[in-house]
Amino acid sequence: MDSIKQEEIFQDWLARYKALFFKFVRAYAFKKTDQDDLFQEICIQVWKSIPNFRNDSAVSTWLYRVTMNTALSWVRKGKKHANSKPIDGYEPVVTTYQSDDDRLEWLYEQIAQLNKVDRALCLLMLDGFNYKEMSAMLGISSNNVGVKINRIKKKLIEKSKKLVNDEL
Repeated sequence: MDSIKQEEIFQDWLARYKALFFKFVRAYAFKKTDQDDLFQEICIQVWKSIPNFRNDSAVSTWLYRVTMNTALSWVRKGKKHANSKPIDGYEPVVTTYQSDDDRLEWLYEQIAQLNKVDRALCLLMLDGFNYKEMSAMLGISSNNVGVKINRIKKKLIEKSKKLVNDEL
C-alpha cells in the first residue's frame, strides 16, 4: 500500500469514526492534556493499522479493536492515567460531541468511573455489539461478558434511582 492510499483511507476513517475515537478518549482520559495525548495516540495507531486491515471484519469493528486496545494500553502505560478519575465539576475538553441531554452526560460520567474493562464493555454495548463480538474484542468469554454487563446495568440502575431520589 502506498502512502497516498494510506492517507486517503486514514482521512476517510477519521471523518467517519471521529465520534468513536472521542467516545474512548472521553471514557479513559479526563484532563485536557491527557485527552489530547490519547486522541493523538489513537490516530497514530489507526494510521499504523491501516496496512494490516484485511477486510475480515467491518471497518467499525476493526477500529473499535484498535481504539479500545490503544486506550487500554495507554491507561496501563502510565500510572498517572490509570489512577485518574473525573473531577467533580470538571468540564470535559472534548466538547464537540457533548450532548445537551443531562441524562447522557450523567451516563458518560458513570461510565468514566468504571474500571477499564467495564468501560469498554459499556461503550461496546451502547454501540450495539453482541456478546460474541464483545467477547472477541476483549478476549473474555461470552458468558463473562453477559455477567459483567448484567452487573454494570444493576449498578447504573441503582445509581440512577439514588439520583432521582436525591433530586425529589
